[in-house]
Amino acid sequence: MSITVTSTGQACGAFVTGIDLSLPLSGEQIREIRKAWLEHHVLAFPKQELNDDQFERFAACFGEFGEDPFFNPIEGRKYIAAVRREADETNPIFAEGWHSDWSFLPAPPSATMLYSLDIPPEGGDTLFANQHLALKKMPSELRKRLEGKIAVHSAVLAYSPDGIYSDTEKNGAMDIRPSEDAYSRHSHPLFRKHPETGEPGIFGTSFAYIIGFEGLDDEAARPLLDALYHWQAKDEFVYRHKWRNNMLVMWDNRSVLHRATGGYNGRRRELHRITVY
Repeated sequence: MSITVTSTGQACGAFVTGIDLSLPLSGEQIREIRKAWLEHHVLAFPKQELNDDQFERFAACFGEFGEDPFFNPIEGRKYIAAVRREADETNPIFAEGWHSDWSFLPAPPSATMLYSLDIPPEGGDTLFANQHLALKKMPSELRKRLEGKIAVHSAVLAYSPDGIYSDTEKNGAMDIRPSEDAYSRHSHPLFRKHPETGEPGIFGTSFAYIIGFEGLDDEAARPLLDALYHWQAKDEFVYRHKWRNNMLVMWDNRSVLHRATGGYNGRRRELHRITVY
């Protein structure tokens, strides 16, 4: 039976039904899912009851596992991390800023997958911003200012010993491991073609992992970073995803930015995450 792919009708994203991810996938099913993923950039699979082995088996169909550089995995696993917030936590929501996962690596991941275990009845939506659409609609004046720029990516603002998550006692249930590795820098073209589809888009975002541009000092780079940030996540480029329990979502880090939202204070929330390279 062929899968059913239903577009969200928003800037990106689709729901996939007609498939049981707890079972091994056929080659044809993998090809269908990959085709839909490349077209819609974000896929949601509702009503999937998966254990850790089944989650890993699904993820392995779409790339190689890689470690999350600043997370500890859950007990007994090497490649599954928990995105968790307990009901009594008052610290800031994890990952509220727009970003593309681990864009500061020399070879960033292609996909991130989240599987929901404990979802509050309200709040906790994840927002996705389509960066192919953002580039397509970018005003010519702004595009001219940014064309050809090589962006410098770093985890320094988030995961360094002086970063946002440096005080592990304030990170709540998130098992984050700050490190001096976060001071490393790697550069990527700001505008680039998707390595599989060839579609041009923007890669990464400022004030998360992009900290500047090659050949520009901080004073010259700042207005460009500001302009980029305020353009990339305009409402017309955004899909708001609402979670339910037992839902798997996979997105293309080469095509979209994402960020977490709150609105569920006093309620527990937990998802498991795998990063695919």
